[in-house]
Amino acid sequence: MKSFFRNVYVKNFITVVLLFCLCIFILGMAYAAMSYSYILRERSDGMVECARTAGAMLRSFTADDGADLEGIGIKSVLSWISRMTGYHMLVTDSQGLVLNCSDKDPDCPHIGMTVPAAAVAAVNREGGYRDMTRLGGAFDDNRFVMGVPLPAGSAGYLFVSDEAGRMSGIWRGFADIFAASAILVALLSFAVAFFVVRKLSRPIKEMSDAARSYARGDFTPRVHTGDSEDEVAELAQTFNVMADSLERSEKSRRELIANVSHELKTPMTTIAGYADGLLDGTVPKEREAECLQIISSETKRLSRLVRGMLDMSQLQSKTPLELQSRTFDLLEVVCQSLLSLERKITSRNLDVETLLPEEAVYVHGDADAITQVVHNLLDNAAKFATPGTSLSVRLWREEGRAFVSVSDRGETIPKEELPRIFERFHKSDASRSMDRDGVGLGLYIAKTILDSHGSSIYVTSRDGLTTFTFDMKLAKSRPNEPREA
Repeated sequence: MKSFFRNVYVKNFITVVLLFCLCIFILGMAYAAMSYSYILRERSDGMVECARTAGAMLRSFTADDGADLEGIGIKSVLSWISRMTGYHMLVTDSQGLVLNCSDKDPDCPHIGMTVPAAAVAAVNREGGYRDMTRLGGAFDDNRFVMGVPLPAGSAGYLFVSDEAGRMSGIWRGFADIFAASAILVALLSFAVAFFVVRKLSRPIKEMSDAARSYARGDFTPRVHTGDSEDEVAELAQTFNVMADSLERSEKSRRELIANVSHELKTPMTTIAGYADGLLDGTVPKEREAECLQIISSETKRLSRLVRGMLDMSQLQSKTPLELQSRTFDLLEVVCQSLLSLERKITSRNLDVETLLPEEAVYVHGDADAITQVVHNLLDNAAKFATPGTSLSVRLWREEGRAFVSVSDRGETIPKEELPRIFERFHKSDASRSMDRDGVGLGLYIAKTILDSHGSSIYVTSRDGLTTFTFDMKLAKSRPNEPREA
């Protein structure tokens, strides 16, 4: 039962029902007050009109024949008006003593009774009296009573009354109409609320089920939004975007584990094989130095792989704000990277062609990270360039950005390999046998660094000429100077 009331759909539906009931209750109270006031006002107006008519007839009757207020003629007039209107009437003297009434019985019990002094005082003071009262015992139950003074020439008062039950009956008729309308509207509203709330809560239920699937490792479920464009649909769309991202991350994680396992397996197998051969004596004495050299080379390769993975981890832990919070000279970074690789470039008999500006080129970014990008690109160019050819480095400004390109002449990268060249551990088949020192992380790390800087990198390879180009945002201030807004 508790879990039933925890359901979002049930909570929303109950909330709608309670709010509707509260609104109906408030409207009912307001309607009851207004309808009762309206009925009371209508009956009061009718009684006032009756009193005026009765007063006019009494004045005319007494003026014509000089009859007093206690006469049978007056009683006949009152009885006739009572039959026509349904109101009961009493005529009193100036002290409140009942002199005549609208009852047909000549010996009616009202005659001789005294109206409460408060009622007489109210008529004298305010020109009229109205109240729900028994009028000092004149009636067996409460009635709506109105008192007015008699017309000029007659000293006394006229009290007109109506049964409270008649007013209550009229009011109950209004109340029944309201109740029937409220029930009909409630049924229609609950039916609409049932489907509307169900429709609104369906995406939430789907998100809950999908989240459970994601927890089990299944990232295929998606939330259906239909044609809706409300906030719930927007949340569902955002949830689907998150699911796509999770699915890509999971796929990337699995690929990373598979790639790392493969990259670690090869050198470890080589190291274990040669080490076992040295230990069990199957390797001749004259080849021991060669085996040890291979073990050392594979060990260094493992170290580079681990170092590359650590670099990836460190890059992912930095925010774009941290990476772009400083300013440095990109020209200096390019020149230092060329100097650091001078021995490798010379060993492959490569000529270096540079097209660099004479003045500094200041950009926003992390100098160490961008140095790693330039070093990786130059190292790749020197590694895969055909010995005796040239290596070209360019740096230029264009439309508020600085561009760096590194070109070499060697094997053309196959067209189908270009989209994958920046993936982790990716090596084209043509270069795998040549690249024993690489682990397939250099270009991936370079792209990751540039992505975090809001920069881009792309490659072209055509007719043996391969060119890597990246861009960075130019700075408006020198290092250690306040940056312009």
